Amino acid sequence: MLPRMEHPRDPHSVAASAAARPGPAERPGDAPFMVIEPLRRTAPVVFASPHSGRRYPETLLAQTRLTLQSLRRSEDAFVDELFAGAAAHGAPVLCATVARAFVDLNRDPTELDPDMFHDGPPRGGFPLSPRVQAGLGAIPRIAGDGDEIYRRRLPIAEAERRLATVHRPYHAMLETLVAETQALFGCAILIDCHSMPSCARGPQAPDIVLGDRFGASCHPELTAFVEQTLRGMGYKVIRNAPFAGGHTTQTYGRPRAGVHALQIELDRGLYLQERSLTRSGAFSKVRADMTRLAEALAAAPPWADRLV
Repeated sequence: MLPRMEHPRDPHSVAASAAARPGPAERPGDAPFMVIEPLRRTAPVVFASPHSGRRYPETLLAQTRLTLQSLRRSEDAFVDELFAGAAAHGAPVLCATVARAFVDLNRDPTELDPDMFHDGPPRGGFPLSPRVQAGLGAIPRIAGDGDEIYRRRLPIAEAERRLATVHRPYHAMLETLVAETQALFGCAILIDCHSMPSCARGPQAPDIVLGDRFGASCHPELTAFVEQTLRGMGYKVIRNAPFAGGHTTQTYGRPRAGVHALQIELDRGLYLQERSLTRSGAFSKVRADMTRLAEALAAAPPWADRLV
């Protein structure tokens, strides 16, 4: 725990017991996220897993041309479980519950492909980002294996409904968690948790890629600390290539304002049988290591006061 942050400014303003806080939902089980709350917030850290959702709404299944297993290729499978232990070290963990193939929570909501919709959005309304052009906008056109998801074009109202019921509530909660953390401790560290396919990286690729948008979203000493901690566990770690950070790090990372956002991408081969999307024998080790990372972030680095 950071020495100057050992006693939060208002310890009664956060949850007093460990619990999973569900998001808003029209029906039980439909919440777009849940929050794993610590017994007491004692660390200036928030963990978020936007791509590990495993709920596939019926509307998507009725519209897709793919099997459920093909849709699941888009998931950061079980990443929420890998980082859930952070709650034992005083940090909340925000977990998406809805599948990335339905709506991508690490995209700007304006990143929509006009060719996906039969009635909009208008061409030229927003610049088409490389992600949208690749089929990976806020409403993805392709799944993780590169196959087209839909049989036919969608109504724009469908995109708007998904953004309103999933994307906006998730980010409203993330904003709340970051603001609460900064109010308690004077700064906030957001760790945005992801995984990457082994086959996309080559034989000499690292185990973990840290993305801080080339220093724009996170204090360099914090990035270095996370890198050194992971290297000390035996992982090969690089920064910003090929993943420098997405919508989350770009939106929330404001180091000069005391909010630091760092993306972490884990090689799925470290913990997952990628073909079957089942946990491998090494899953428990990787989960324990990510809990150790959370513990290290909750401890007292000598440079911590410079994060405020």
